[in-house]
Amino acid sequence: MKMEKKSPLARVLAVVLTLALMLSLASCGNSGNAGNENANDESGVADTDAATQDAEEVENSAEETDAASDLAYVQDKGTLIVGITEFEPMDYQDDAGNWIGFDADMARAFAESLGVEPVFQIITDWDNKVFELKGRTVDVVWNGMTLTEEVLSSLECSRAYFNNAQVVVVPAASSAAYANPEATIEDLSAATFAVESGSTGQTQAEENNFNYTAVADQATALLEVASGTADAAIIDYLMARAMTGEGTSYADLTDTVVLSSEEYGVGFRKGSDMAEALNNFFHDAYQDGTMQALAETYGIADALIAQ
Repeated sequence: MKMEKKSPLARVLAVVLTLALMLSLASCGNSGNAGNENANDESGVADTDAATQDAEEVENSAEETDAASDLAYVQDKGTLIVGITEFEPMDYQDDAGNWIGFDADMARAFAESLGVEPVFQIITDWDNKVFELKGRTVDVVWNGMTLTEEVLSSLECSRAYFNNAQVVVVPAASSAAYANPEATIEDLSAATFAVESGSTGQTQAEENNFNYTAVADQATALLEVASGTADAAIIDYLMARAMTGEGTSYADLTDTVVLSSEEYGVGFRKGSDMAEALNNFFHDAYQDGTMQALAETYGIADALIAQ
C-alpha cells in the first residue's frame, strides 16, 4: 500500500500540540498535589486546635476537681500530708522522733476526725509552700503560719486561731541595750540578724532595712545567735517563749523588741473545701475544751483565739 508523505508544516504542528498536551497534564498534577498539601495543612491546624482545646479542658477540669473535692481526695487516698518546719512549740520532735506540739497534735486529731492517717512532711524551703500545695506534695500547711495578705490571696485559709508577734531575740547579757523603746530601731540597725527564709521575720528585717542572713528555719536563727554568728534573730513570740530564757534550750537568750503583731492560720489549696471542714473542727474542739487543754500543755494558752 502506498503511504502519503506529511508536509514539514504538519510535522511541526504535531510536535507543538504534543508538547502542549504534556505541559497541560503536568500542570494538572501539580495543582492536585497543591490541593492535597493545602488540605493536609488545614487538617494539621484543625488537629492542633483540637488538641489545645482538649488540654485546656483537662486543665480546667483538674482545677475544678481541686477546688470542689479536696476533702474527698484526702479521704480517698487515706492520708493527710501535713507540711511543717521544726518550730517549737507548734511542730517539733520528741526524744523518740515523734512529731508533737500544738499544731502537730491538732493536725493529728483533725486527721482522725476525717478517718485518715496524718503524715508529717518537712517543707525545706518555706518560700515554696504554695507550690508544695499545688503540686500535692502536701495537703495542708500547718506550722504557725502568719495570715499575711500574700498568704490569704494564694491559699484557702482557716480562721485565725492564735495571736502572735515578731520579736527580736538577743543574748540576755546585751538585752539592756534595747531597753529604750524610742531608740530600738536605730539601735538595731547596727546589728546583724538571722531570720527564717520566707518568714514574716524576714519581711520585718527588709522593712526596717536591717542587715540579715536568711536561714532554713527559726530554730537555726536562734542557733546563729547562740553561737555568736549573728547578733540577733527575729522569730515568732510563741517560739521565743518556748525556747528562750530560764529552763529552756537557750537559757542565755531573751526576747526584747516587738516589731509587729499578727495571727496564725492554716493553709490549704486555693478553693479547697478542707478549710471549712477545719473551721468546723476548730469550733467543736474549742467548745469541748480540747484546744484550751493543748494550749495549756505547751504554755501558750493566753494567745489562743476563741473559736
